[in-house]
Amino acid sequence: MYSRNHALVSAAVGVPIALGAPESLHPLFVWAYVVVLGVLIDVDHFVIARINLGDWRNVRRCLRRPSRVFVDQRSIFEPGDLWRDQRLFSHMLVLAGVAAVTWFVDPYLTFATVVSIYVHVVADLYADMGSRKEYVRNANELMEEVR
Repeated sequence: MYSRNHALVSAAVGVPIALGAPESLHPLFVWAYVVVLGVLIDVDHFVIARINLGDWRNVRRCLRRPSRVFVDQRSIFEPGDLWRDQRLFSHMLVLAGVAAVTWFVDPYLTFATVVSIYVHVVADLYADMGSRKEYVRNANELMEEVR
């Protein structure tokens, strides 16, 4: 799922989370936090691609043409740069780390973190169901190249 869709889903989910925020946290801050986290968690994709490829070509691709991040996200990664299971696994690692850190700031912020990333992962899984044939085709093509 692309960032604009994650932003829309996060904005919708962030409303009830913000409305339930304790007095110690401003509702607008909580809402913005949920939206930003729901989009920026995808930065981990660049780290995974770096591990898989051995270089930062995906980051360089975005730095050469920053508009790609907003209007052409499909062109950021090539098939095989990162895999669905790696992407979702790293999201769970990020969730654990951010939740642990936010617990010391405010337990409600941890709740907002968990819900935001959970919704992000569910949205990714839903989007992945619609692109299963393309995913399998890419995997088969890459396996043929390896043979």
